[in-house]
Amino acid sequence: MWATLLLLLLALGVLALGLVAHRLLSPAGNPFARPPMDPPRPLVMDQRARDRVLKRGFSAARVPRDLDAVVIGSGMGGLAAAGTLAKVGKRVLVLEQHDQAGGCCHTFQEQGSEFDVGIHYVGQMHEGSMLRVALDQLTDGQLCWQRLPDPYDEVALGPRCYQLRAGKAAFAAALEEQFPAEKEAIREFMRLSKMASRHVALLALLKMVPRWLAALLLRTGLVHRISPVFRMAATSHSEAVARLTADQDLRALLGYLFYGTAPRDSSFLINVLMVHHYQRGAWYPRGGASEIAFHAVPLIERAGGAVLVRAPVTRVLVSPAGAAVGVAVQKGPSEEEVEILAPVVISDAGIFNTFGKLLPPQLRSLPGVRSRLAMVRHGMGSFLVFVGLRGSAAELALPATNFWIYPHNDLDAMMTRYAALHRDDVPENLAMMFITFPAAKDPTYEERHPGRAGGVLLVPCPPPPPPPGAPIRSASPAQHLLNPNGRDCEAARA
Repeated sequence: MWATLLLLLLALGVLALGLVAHRLLSPAGNPFARPPMDPPRPLVMDQRARDRVLKRGFSAARVPRDLDAVVIGSGMGGLAAAGTLAKVGKRVLVLEQHDQAGGCCHTFQEQGSEFDVGIHYVGQMHEGSMLRVALDQLTDGQLCWQRLPDPYDEVALGPRCYQLRAGKAAFAAALEEQFPAEKEAIREFMRLSKMASRHVALLALLKMVPRWLAALLLRTGLVHRISPVFRMAATSHSEAVARLTADQDLRALLGYLFYGTAPRDSSFLINVLMVHHYQRGAWYPRGGASEIAFHAVPLIERAGGAVLVRAPVTRVLVSPAGAAVGVAVQKGPSEEEVEILAPVVISDAGIFNTFGKLLPPQLRSLPGVRSRLAMVRHGMGSFLVFVGLRGSAAELALPATNFWIYPHNDLDAMMTRYAALHRDDVPENLAMMFITFPAAKDPTYEERHPGRAGGVLLVPCPPPPPPPGAPIRSASPAQHLLNPNGRDCEAARA
């Protein structure tokens, strides 16, 4: 009876989503149905012209009237949300506290060299990929991408080095060549990777169905019958790869893409998708990472919106009924606060800033808000060293390969020990170093910065210890969500 009812409800849900998709995806009503018409224009190298787009400062007079939405933060998430709304004719204001739009997509120049701060390389930029189509839509098709040569990544685990090569077949073949005794494990990982990439949209679908239905699927465990992807999301990476192989080097290589947490505290699904993201290779934006924001901003402005920098949002305005109705901006302690009203407020400032700082105090103390914040914790940040070099990338023989350097292959033990170090002991006990040379990846770098080159060194920065009395989380948010009873899943230790 329950199974029949559930299948009926799912069928009705799929039918409703199909009708919505048909309405949205029909060429007549969908602004994303056709590719951008204009070919890429020549690279804009006049810095003043670029600053007029990326560094337009905030003033009350520059706030558009009759806004449809306000976006806090101009990182890729904020620009993507604003650009998507602009494509359907919405007037959106993006507010950025930094002096340049783009978040991790921005670049800066120092003594003749240019440095990127976050976009070191991007996967899945081949023609026709979903990510390429999305970025083309959000930048009017003006971005050009340079594919990195093989090997695009080199990983050092102590004295041993391994290389990653592009192409679905070549990627697996390179791994099997370097681990000939682990072909079965590698092929199973590739199978899981392919399945995860195809099924990951079901996680979004789980958020779209009625809340009671999502709760029923989770509590009864029926969600795991729909797809293995839900169990992958709730399983730690270390646990999953331990089932695949006993080779410690291969375990480390399948989780080498560090993004702030140790493998045992990471979702297996996320790590699989990260590796899958680069299986077809890696790309770098021609003209540097700031090209992304430079071509995203005009799309927002054409719809009547604006992207304004030096605009620190101090609080979210909330109606007596508890709905967000706008934001307040205060450029400095001596300046008056400017209130900006909009029926929709989107925050790209992160969960801690949004829930812990921008909401009014009476909302921050609500049990629902506090429970959300208790589910997450800060991961490791990064400390970056920007190195300017005299001479071109060609003259200095700088490689386009990215280098990931670990002192040994036990990434869990390494990160656990590193996170517990006193700050004075960190420099002598680095857990990882990432090295990359933007000048070698971008063929326009020499034209834009003749006789100069730039490199970036990145090391993880341990988060500060939790305040006394703070609750210790015993499992990851994904595990709490998808395995509320803790079955079939090793707890990720805080």
